[in-house]
Amino acid sequence: MIVDKLENCRRYVALHSLFNKAFDFLREPGLSQLADGKHEIIGKQLFVLIARDTGRGRENAMLEFHRKYIDIQFVIGNEDVIGWKPTSDCQRISQPYDAERDLGFFFDRPITWLSVPAGAYAIFFPEDAHAPLGVDGNIHKAVVKIAVE
Repeated sequence: MIVDKLENCRRYVALHSLFNKAFDFLREPGLSQLADGKHEIIGKQLFVLIARDTGRGRENAMLEFHRKYIDIQFVIGNEDVIGWKPTSDCQRISQPYDAERDLGFFFDRPITWLSVPAGAYAIFFPEDAHAPLGVDGNIHKAVVKIAVE
């Protein structure tokens, strides 16, 4: 898991061959104007989900996990609070992993909460269970999905 400002993104491009393209997309001036929904960058290898959501608060945010994709959760507007716990420490599955959706959930609670303001991002790898939308209030986000392989 990594949390940083977009201005420091070049430090992380060596971690994955598609990180450079992902960060280039996030730096595009029209990002905040994109419609909600899925936008392909490189087919199923690299795409972004744009959403304007209402936070669930810490009590209702659920730890989710992925196996096929890395998430770069970039906050466009307002702030998100995201919970984190290593998947290896999670014990209680709430919703079994769905390979088609690349998504599963845990009942476990995060061990830490991260404040991610506008202009910052959090990167979650498959070993990172994360609980987005832990904020109370509205949020505008871009979640870049990067295929692990």
